[in-house]
Amino acid sequence: MGFLIRLLVTAVALWITTLVVPGISVTGGSTARNALTLVVVAFIFGAVNAVLKPIIKTVGCLFYILTLGLFALVVNALLFLVTDWFAGLFDLPFRVDGFWAAFWGAIVVAVVGWLISLVVPDPSERR
Repeated sequence: MGFLIRLLVTAVALWITTLVVPGISVTGGSTARNALTLVVVAFIFGAVNAVLKPIIKTVGCLFYILTLGLFALVVNALLFLVTDWFAGLFDLPFRVDGFWAAFWGAIVVAVVGWLISLVVPDPSERR
């Protein structure tokens, strides 16, 4: 259940990002196709973050320390671009136009996802 909630929270955060950040778009045509695309992209985004982010954090530990964590913004933008690349492989109508769109998109997804998580808590995180 917690996985589905996180997936939907990420999909909604991606949808809001497509509305707010120029250069990030979903062009599926119908509302149902766009919603399905956002859910699939949210799954890809979660998988990319789950697999690559720990590796990058381990390898780039020195950069995180030297930049006081600001390197994480660059890493998140690059992971957002990797998500766009995977979406292209699956022929999904999700596009990110360049690094700066990915940079701001990753920030918006993180902030919106966090805000939504405050309102809709994950049941698997209860103590």
